[in-house]
Amino acid sequence: MYKLILSIFLIILPTSSFAYLGPGMGGGILAATAGIVIAIFAALFGILWFPIKRLIKKKKAQQEEHQKIKDYAESINEETRNNKEK
Repeated sequence: MYKLILSIFLIILPTSSFAYLGPGMGGGILAATAGIVIAIFAALFGILWFPIKRLIKKKKAQQEEHQKIKDYAESINEETRNNKEK
């Protein structure tokens, strides 16, 4: 138990560091982190968006096909009505 408390205490205590990290290092770390995050989101977007886009396109094509069939059926019904009236 004593070792655990001592370990936690030593981790929490601030220590001095005499190393110099210039502003370029911080910018590089930020750029690398942003690049990794953007790459993850781009991969998720690619994995999810293209199948969804294909599904939407397929659904739209089916709706257009149904509309064409419906319009054709209505035109045939209209022609039969006109022929019966004559």
